Parts: sequence; structure tokens; C-alpha cells
Amino acid sequence: QVQLVASGGGLVQAGGSLRLSCAASGDTFRSYAMGWFRQAPGKERAFVAANTWSGGNTYYADSVKGRFTISRDDAKNTVYLQMNSLKPEDTAVYYCAAGRVWRGVAGTSYDYWSQGTQVTVSS
Repeated sequence: QVQLVASGGGLVQAGGSLRLSCAASGDTFRSYAMGWFRQAPGKERAFVAANTWSGGNTYYADSVKGRFTISRDDAKNTVYLQMNSLKPEDTAVYYCAAGRVWRGVAGTSYDYWSQGTQVTVSS
């Protein structure tokens, strides 16, 4: 069983930056696929970014490419989402997710989820 705790959300002006963190329990963190998703009001949950495993490939939604970066610190069992050049349309509740193996970017590919952290970008 893996427990995920997401943090780092907040209110920021357009053009600003935030870094989200997701701390994971368990000793097999390195092998886990890790992803970030978001859900805006009235919309379905959407993929944002993913890392297949420690040192593996990364994937991004087109809407965040060049602005967001996913990274992980295996020593701290933590995955990050650095968000730069934020836009009002990035406003959403953000979730991190962990998968025992890499199965893709769909939400159904992940086995464990964090609670959400709210990101609000003002114009």
C-alpha cells in the first residue's frame, strides 16, 4: 500500500510559479510510475505530467509543455511539479498518482492517489 500526500498549492498571479510536492510512503518508490493530474470546476480530471520510473521517460499534456516540469527525488520519496508561466486556465485541483508499473497516462493506469491541492491563478 502506498500513501501519497500532495502539497504546495496556492493562489498566484498569471505568469507566476508554484511547485507542487507529493510525498510517498513505501520503499519501492523508484520503480513506481508517478503522475500529476488536475480537475478544473465542471470538467473531468485531466492528465498533466508523468514519469515512467526513476530515470525513465517523462510525458506532458500539450497544454503544459514548456511550462511545467515533473521531477522526483528518490531519497525523499517525493515527486514534484514545477509550474512556471502559470495561466488562469491552469486553475484546478491537482492530484498526484502512483502506479506499480508504467501503463500509460490515463488515470485508470494508476493505483494510488493523493488528496487534491488547489491551485488558483488570477488574471
